[in-house]
Amino acid sequence: MTRKIRAAAAIALIGATALVASGCSAGSDASEDGGKVTMTFWHNSTTGPGKAYWASTVKAFEEKYPNVTIKTQAIQNEDLDGKLQTALNSGDAPDVFLQRGGGKMDAMIAAGQLMDISDSISADAKKSISAGTFAGYEKDGKTYAMPGAVLPEGIWYSKDLFKEAGIEGTPTTMDELNDAITKLKAKDIDPVAVGAKDAWPAARWYYNFALRECSQKTLEDAAKSLKFDNACWTKAGEQLEDFNATKPFNNGFLTTAAQQGAGSSAGLLANHKAAMELMGAWDPGVIASLTPDAKPLPDLGWFPFPATDGGKGDPKSMMGGVDGNSCSAQAPKKACTDFLNFIVQKDNQEAYYKAFNAIPVNKEAQSVVDSDYLKSALAAYQDAPFVSQYLDTLYGQNVGNALNTSVVDLLADKGSAKDIVETTNQAAAKG
Repeated sequence: MTRKIRAAAAIALIGATALVASGCSAGSDASEDGGKVTMTFWHNSTTGPGKAYWASTVKAFEEKYPNVTIKTQAIQNEDLDGKLQTALNSGDAPDVFLQRGGGKMDAMIAAGQLMDISDSISADAKKSISAGTFAGYEKDGKTYAMPGAVLPEGIWYSKDLFKEAGIEGTPTTMDELNDAITKLKAKDIDPVAVGAKDAWPAARWYYNFALRECSQKTLEDAAKSLKFDNACWTKAGEQLEDFNATKPFNNGFLTTAAQQGAGSSAGLLANHKAAMELMGAWDPGVIASLTPDAKPLPDLGWFPFPATDGGKGDPKSMMGGVDGNSCSAQAPKKACTDFLNFIVQKDNQEAYYKAFNAIPVNKEAQSVVDSDYLKSALAAYQDAPFVSQYLDTLYGQNVGNALNTSVVDLLADKGSAKDIVETTNQAAAKG
């Protein structure tokens, strides 16, 4: 789900359509003492198995709780954050909605827009979901969302195209990645697909260089101070400048979307038009929705972001995190939290994996993960000494948007490593 799921994979939840207006008001004026309750639910899964999953799950919940009706709205992933913020600020928010966490969630908490669900999490949910997973949705000892999927990031690749280019194994260092890119180019294969039109997919390259260049403490301190004055932030941009100079990306990457259609970055990998894509663990489901037969890519593989030289970050650290769902502050509490507990039950999480081809948070449901690429991603996630939330989430919407845009400017030769830092600091100063 975040980002497509945040797409058709992973916590994936993807979406596209218009808004409905009922928002929290629909639930807030309904009695929960045996009376009828109507709630609204926004997610980002608009097509295929993902959309069908949410339709069937909502139906099953309504059958178990006949006094509750859920009106579901699917919203295109790239539109969701903006529309959600508008709805929250207008007091007409959905009762249940996709929660990305980090600075974005902190801003909602500060504005009094989220429900504290700490005392409503079921015993089964507490048992089947690790405390570390819940931690991403906690603040000041309170919990504000129910986790739904584990989203480790890495590089998804076509084994067939690697074989065609004579690449043995998978790159573990940037030198090895650059060598693989050279071999792919020699075979007229676009090495790396990136949906820079949507900004955030391109910015992930900078995030991962920052994860290698900056220490864990620096990344975490920046979430509190929103000051990016450590030299590692500029060094990460210089790493990206050097990488971009090798021309690793697909032709026309600046106007390529991330997850919509065969010409998107996920679609290029799905149709063997490009060999690699850096993305979170929702990507397999998105890729599967864009193959010619709309089935999982049979030669899909995964490897972690390569190690770099001289940085202070642990080479096993990862970008990633968890996607989940929150209740708005005015939602009918019992009905809303019953729904959150329901969707993370073992059978629903197993169905989630089958629909999204993404890693469920319920540890008992993770046994159904049968693809080698997700097994590899999950193992690396569990072995990582530090997993950072995606930086545009960790540092909040304003800083995140500035960061993402400035990275695209660098890739378009309209900016530099120093510009990334200056633009990000300027956005942070504005609040």
